[in-house]
Amino acid sequence: MAIIEIIKAVLLGIVEGITEWLPISSTGHMLLLDELVTLNMSEAFKAMFFVVIQLGAILSVIVMFWNKMFPFQIRDKSQPVIKKETISLWLKVVIACIPGAIVTLLFDNYIEAHLHTPVVIAAALIVYGIAFILIENWNKKRVPRIGKLSDITYQNAFVIGLFQVLSIIPGTSRSGATIVGALLIGVSRVAAAEFTFFLAVPVMIGLSAVKILKFGFAFSGTELLILAIGMIVAFIVSILVIKFLMSYIKKHDFKAFGWYRIILGVFVILYFIFV
Repeated sequence: MAIIEIIKAVLLGIVEGITEWLPISSTGHMLLLDELVTLNMSEAFKAMFFVVIQLGAILSVIVMFWNKMFPFQIRDKSQPVIKKETISLWLKVVIACIPGAIVTLLFDNYIEAHLHTPVVIAAALIVYGIAFILIENWNKKRVPRIGKLSDITYQNAFVIGLFQVLSIIPGTSRSGATIVGALLIGVSRVAAAEFTFFLAVPVMIGLSAVKILKFGFAFSGTELLILAIGMIVAFIVSILVIKFLMSYIKKHDFKAFGWYRIILGVFVILYFIFV
């Protein structure tokens, strides 16, 4: 295997680690990057790779938020204590996953065949970039109704899940769609980001399972190495990015990400017009 393919896997892992948690579309960035730095693998492998690489990023969330995500508290010389608040939160996550799971099972093949194009990605980047700016301007005069993760209700979770359905379109961003939905119904930025982290765990594990089953388990040694490198790099980079994001949103809004999306979307359109 040429060293260049390993470098590409590292680069894709870096991009995945940065963009998975920032609301700027990880899949969109990797599909665009593949247009410029093409991974020399089969189309079937790449369709799987661009999803399964996200498991590295998901693992970083599990590691960093283990105390909040693990539903049992272990005490010395006693039985584990069930954390009812954590159980309740996971039930809300399950409810939020239902709309996206249904839509993905029904339309994933169509989306993958017809909408994984630079034009669609660019349009989604721009539309949701504008949405972030408008929502944050509107939020200037509002006080969040839901300040903490535990304050999110089952109804709130289902509404956020409906917004997550939008992320099936490349360039939208799963985290971006859920954060937009959360902000609109009055969730604070920190609580919206944390709920997005929780929601990502079952969603990405489920999507990865679907993609691996579709691809099959007949991985070559090269394919396994490329996938492992991408996931490991994504894991390391994600830890740094999550720390940055949680610190950033305590003092800033999401408008900077909105402007970034718009600029990138315009650049993509111009690139594919003139190149």
